[in-house]
Amino acid sequence: MAQPQVELVLDAQAQLGEGPCWDERSGLLYWVDIAGKKVHAFNPLDRSDRSVALDQMVGAAVVREAGGLVLAMEQGFYTLDWDTEQLTAIQDPEPGQAGNRFNDGKCDAAGRFWAGTMDKKEQGPAGALYCLESDRTVRKAIEGVTVSNGLGWSPDGRTMYYIDSPTKRVVAYDFDVETGSLTHRRTVVTIPADGGFPDGMTVDAEGMLWVAQWGGWQVSRWNPYTGEQLTAIPVPVERASSCAFGGANLDELYITTARIGATEEELAKQPHAGSLFCVKPGVAGLPTYRYGG
Repeated sequence: MAQPQVELVLDAQAQLGEGPCWDERSGLLYWVDIAGKKVHAFNPLDRSDRSVALDQMVGAAVVREAGGLVLAMEQGFYTLDWDTEQLTAIQDPEPGQAGNRFNDGKCDAAGRFWAGTMDKKEQGPAGALYCLESDRTVRKAIEGVTVSNGLGWSPDGRTMYYIDSPTKRVVAYDFDVETGSLTHRRTVVTIPADGGFPDGMTVDAEGMLWVAQWGGWQVSRWNPYTGEQLTAIPVPVERASSCAFGGANLDELYITTARIGATEEELAKQPHAGSLFCVKPGVAGLPTYRYGG
């Protein structure tokens, strides 16, 4: 069987493309440029891309049930009215930690928004994973995180997967969808020494994990029950940052990338660094959940 080929769908040249999030109602792929301080909406039908400029770094954007988006930014959680571009603060769970910023985030089946923080200099475990409940209260779920990154849930919703990038591991927790509690932490995937760092992640309909490998020139598929790598899809950019399934049949894997930190010499070898790619990997993904508040 031929290896599926990634296609360049948007030559975005983003500094730090991240957080792809498919909205099945609008048929748009939302994504962020963290360092560029922008939220984007990509339309695969005409390959148009609209962006909204913000006044601070934005780590993740999720679709809100009531309309618009919820953002995890440098200074906490916000709602964004996509039509008026109005930003409204919800809460900052780390008001005294100016050295931190939010990074990746996702919603669970109950409409909670999970998003984590990191030290901007990536020098130590100063971050945490937070849960923004649908009633807009915030609680800290995991402490001692260095670079909070990919999140995902098993198809039955009973397992949550999580990445703290420098550990080079994907961990799993037993997950209670009613309470949002996390128990029984264990390592399910370890990225090989030469594979870069695990970054963003998504879960497919068969329960397998797709991991973007920062510094690894690829996205890879893993079996969380055996720890086995099932496939690797090469990406023509060193810093693959995240991935998410989209399209009408959820069978298109969108991949964000970054150019931040690359030298001119390195960028000459990867002219589309920071762009958005797509591949049909032969498996479908799971529906995207919305924030319920």
